[in-house]
Amino acid sequence: MRGNIYLYIAVMAGVTYLIRVLPLTLIRKQIDNRFVQSFLYYVPYATLSAMTFPAILTSTTSVAAATLGFIVAVILAWKDKGLVTVAAFACVTVFIAERFL
Repeated sequence: MRGNIYLYIAVMAGVTYLIRVLPLTLIRKQIDNRFVQSFLYYVPYATLSAMTFPAILTSTTSVAAATLGFIVAVILAWKDKGLVTVAAFACVTVFIAERFL
């Protein structure tokens, strides 16, 4: 049974490596298609959002406090405030909201 675990880990490592290396080796010329360029441009933002948003809602004891902090963060980010300012105000908002909820 123990040998199977090492085999599974080796297969997963190989698949992960291939997923990262194949695009670099197969696509050597610049991508001219505007749709593909647009798609690839937004992939990091979509991935980061998909990973971050659920963590925002489950990181506090109250979903309502997390939502208020998220709203404050979005508003400040929309007004082009810095990352530290946005994070600090969101944290303070969640802290205060958890005291009242």
